[in-house]
Amino acid sequence: MTKLCIFVGMTLGSYGGWALSDQLGGDFFVSFLVSGVGSMVGVYLGWKLAQKLAE
Repeated sequence: MTKLCIFVGMTLGSYGGWALSDQLGGDFFVSFLVSGVGSMVGVYLGWKLAQKLAE
């Protein structure tokens, strides 16, 4: 369950970061970096969700 939550969080975070950067007019490199940050945030939030579900 933990891996699934992390995967979903990473995917949604990455897409969200890319879409946010795209809406703000960032070029490809900026979108790539913001997507990476979104992925890291998504991994953390997915892991925290998995911990809450395991209780």
